[in-house]
Amino acid sequence: MRLNVPSLDRLLTRIVPAVSMILLTASLLTAHAAKAAERYADFIIDANTGKVLHSENADDARYPASLTKMMTLYLTFEALEGGRISMDTPMPVSRYAAARPPSKLGLKPGSTLKVEEAIYSLVTRSANDAAVVLAEYLGGSEDRFAELMTAKARQLGMTRTVFKNANGLPNPGQHVTARDMATLGIALREHFPKQYAVFKTRSYNFRGQVIGNHNRMLGRIDGVDGIKTGFINASGFNLVTSVAADGKKVVGVVMGGRTAAARDNQMAKLLRQYLPQASRRDTGDLVADARPVPGLMADALPKEGPVPSFRAHHLPNPDAQSIEARIAMAYGTDEAAEVGSVPAPRNRPVVGRDAVRAALAFGRRPANAGVAIPVANSLAPVATTAPTMPARTAPSRRGPMPPAAIPGGADLDPRTTGSVVAAAKPTSPWVVQIAAVPDRDNAMSMLADAKRQGGSALADAEAFTETVGAGAQTLYRARFAGFDTKSDAWDACAALKRRSYACYAVAN
Repeated sequence: MRLNVPSLDRLLTRIVPAVSMILLTASLLTAHAAKAAERYADFIIDANTGKVLHSENADDARYPASLTKMMTLYLTFEALEGGRISMDTPMPVSRYAAARPPSKLGLKPGSTLKVEEAIYSLVTRSANDAAVVLAEYLGGSEDRFAELMTAKARQLGMTRTVFKNANGLPNPGQHVTARDMATLGIALREHFPKQYAVFKTRSYNFRGQVIGNHNRMLGRIDGVDGIKTGFINASGFNLVTSVAADGKKVVGVVMGGRTAAARDNQMAKLLRQYLPQASRRDTGDLVADARPVPGLMADALPKEGPVPSFRAHHLPNPDAQSIEARIAMAYGTDEAAEVGSVPAPRNRPVVGRDAVRAALAFGRRPANAGVAIPVANSLAPVATTAPTMPARTAPSRRGPMPPAAIPGGADLDPRTTGSVVAAAKPTSPWVVQIAAVPDRDNAMSMLADAKRQGGSALADAEAFTETVGAGAQTLYRARFAGFDTKSDAWDACAALKRRSYACYAVAN
């Protein structure tokens, strides 16, 4: 019987293309994995205490994608709380807003969108057109609103974040870090507990159209109460998740996932691993670590006599300056004079630079005019320059990162700004923090100015500073002691927030 055996040439003709295809596929998969590794970052924090439970590439610049909408919603909630808008406020839809690419509601130019509809569409569909409608209504233009977003980020302590638009669509100048997004997630829950409930929304009926939520973590792990997903090609799949269960509160961030499923699985893995390590001890509203710090300097302002001025002596007399110059000072830019040329939608509230101009025209100086926006979150590392997006090698899978060490030791005060007590620690159960800045004199001046404006709620408060490590730099926490209860501290914070101060009540 004769066997039909193929020749060697014919075998090679069949085998070589198959092997080549296998090698090409393996190469592409390797390149894809390397690219995903370059974009990956995560951050898990105990939102009760501020303790970092796990961190990987947490301070490296990343593209936020639709996580950007978290800040758009923060400013929207702020406007709601301030009475500048209501949930029923109709907002005009511009041609620019309507032309934003998906995901979107498909709004028509010249139509209107209610604030409530915009909020729920951002949470569920992550609608890019609705985000711009909010931005134009609150800021006059998306560019101006992005400036307000970045300014708010700095105020919250998000030192390495820059926003360029309201929806997270691709922009090379827009970047965040995993740590910064965790800070924003905590701030949303702490500052707006009533509005925060929208992040639990599974679906929303928009004018007869049922819109499901992109966030698949809802219902997957007990206690998950939001908050936001995001994706563009440059970022990979991003997610910020908040969990409140059995007295524990954790916020997690995963950035740069290869797929939505891989991102969700990684988040679930991290939460299951680190939630058991979180504390049930509620230290009150805070973003930074509130543990006692040894070796502190406490400074008591005199009961009577001159109060240190917050205004830097080298600055010109504000009363002699034009309103436009003072707006430029307040916003840290020389472009304030161009505001008048920007067309603003009709019948919208006065916000941003326009609000500053109105306040100055009526003789009221904003509390923070003429100074850099203070950092009120000492978790955030200090960045002297904006981060770039460098190419990186694949990150190593490190273990849990402990909280940064907080240095003690004696501080020296070359000038007297009240009485100085070496290594004294305030004895009150609660303290109030308004900022964390690199300069101690600046911190004390801010405290003096805040006390002068805080009224009776701060009448018996004692100003002091604490040192805390922030990367290679030292920050000085500007704090008031003298509060026996959480309610007293919150009342003081409420008074300070009415004067435009960022403020947190911290268990001492």
